[in-house]
Amino acid sequence: MSVNHTPVRLSVGPTFSEGEVIERIESFRKRRPRLREEIITLAHGAGGKSSAALVDSVFVEAFRNEELESLGDGAVLALPSGERLAFSTDSFVVQPLRFPGGSIGHLAVHGTVNDLAMSGAVPSWISAAFVLEEGFSIAVLREIVADMAQAAEAAGVKIVTGDTKVVPTGAADGLFITTAGVGLIPSGRQLCAAAVRPGDRLILSGTMGDHGMAVMLARGDLAIEADIRSDTAAVSDLVESMLAAAPSTRWLRDPTRGGVGTVCNELAQATGLGVVLDEQRLPVRPMVNGACEMLGIDPLYVANEGKFLAVVAPDEADAAVAAMRGHRDGGEAVVIGEITEKPESTVVLRTGFGGTRIVDMLVGDPLPRIC
Repeated sequence: MSVNHTPVRLSVGPTFSEGEVIERIESFRKRRPRLREEIITLAHGAGGKSSAALVDSVFVEAFRNEELESLGDGAVLALPSGERLAFSTDSFVVQPLRFPGGSIGHLAVHGTVNDLAMSGAVPSWISAAFVLEEGFSIAVLREIVADMAQAAEAAGVKIVTGDTKVVPTGAADGLFITTAGVGLIPSGRQLCAAAVRPGDRLILSGTMGDHGMAVMLARGDLAIEADIRSDTAAVSDLVESMLAAAPSTRWLRDPTRGGVGTVCNELAQATGLGVVLDEQRLPVRPMVNGACEMLGIDPLYVANEGKFLAVVAPDEADAAVAAMRGHRDGGEAVVIGEITEKPESTVVLRTGFGGTRIVDMLVGDPLPRIC
């Protein structure tokens, strides 16, 4: 895949009324996959159709409330003072604990910071809980915690509370980390799928699949050697730079489990609109693309941990991309597609040969435990 930086030109479509938004949300819920399995499988944690079915049928069904049902990267909560905050939580079970470009400690901070940023918040505080297996090396634990401290300082957040549990040998795989984060949302900032309109542009902040392939190769189970490093990083500062240049940005999401392909499907289903991707614009590093070809994996479904997707108004797309490329973490930002009225609730890829193919959401993920 090559990268073409020429933006797409489309006319702006109509806005949605409140009634139309409610209808789209209800339609989205009806289209969500249904849970049919009787036991948990790895596919239920992969971010695809099986994950969506598990979340809807078990967790949303049990905990149903307005904030939860938005199914965003974090809950947006209104305070009595009128201020709004974003609240997010995540768990990290990556194996190996260290990989080229990062560690579980970096991921634990970056993942939560990025979820808050995708909600439009400025990340401020994080909690961290550790599940340690009996026999785990304290020296290694110190190194992981040092990674977390470094990542938090670089992202401008504080780790302010936490918890530690120890389980017997064999009851866990060395170390699991759960983090939660809080950040304040600036006044007037609204980011949601309901704001997306036909004609909007879809921007990706950089290359696809770097993290997933770095972790996959670091496991050493494959006879493949390649200089691939994880892109794990906090994107909050890059998001603020983009939002300053494109204040009418509609929606943000980071393509972690399931990659760009899965996130685009979630966007299409949440809006009832079409997402049309241009294959020649999709940025993939040659090493990542080569490793994916050898393994028979589509880079569209491979995770990142330091990139994000943004839907922006068509008249702000050029400014958004320019602002991102001017930032140290956004030099490869590019418009990769557009939002269309048709086909409804579907992601389509325009190929380099002039044809099209549907990009569906996977049931599971070929790369388990990458975060």
